[in-house]
Amino acid sequence: MKNLFIPILLLFMACEPNVSDQSTRGGSEEEDFIVRYDRLDASILRGVYVPEGKEYFYTSGLVAPVKNPDAEPGTYQRYGDTYEQSIGILERIKETIGEAGFGLEDVIFLRVYLAPDKEGNVDWNAWFKAYGEYFNNEQNPNKVSRSTLAVYALANPDLLIEIEAVAAK
Repeated sequence: MKNLFIPILLLFMACEPNVSDQSTRGGSEEEDFIVRYDRLDASILRGVYVPEGKEYFYTSGLVAPVKNPDAEPGTYQRYGDTYEQSIGILERIKETIGEAGFGLEDVIFLRVYLAPDKEGNVDWNAWFKAYGEYFNNEQNPNKVSRSTLAVYALANPDLLIEIEAVAAK
């Protein structure tokens, strides 16, 4: 019987909840804030933990506004290139989430769809440049979790990018 005490004690300790794991996640009652798991070497996060009780706002996939309604369809003058479309969409995200009382600093996730231009090239750098003007900078030091996908095409062949956003606070 004496020889069973230590294995049973070890088994009992292994089954006890680890309270320190909760505070590391930000899940304790004292720590009810959003935790951003950073990647110091990248402009995006590894992930975000949002504790229970926070408010969320999800956008649909937003596309660029028409830059010039008189421009011929199929030309960059109508919606702009990937960079111009990215800026237009980020402004739309800012406006849309702002209507619900959220700001860009509350954005925790972006899903980005990039389509190739007429030559078949996806302009990743144009999107990355636009992202850097809205996130991970002096005005808004917050990074977001993000997926950026190249797709065959978007619903409108003049569009080169579509973005979905999730904000939480």
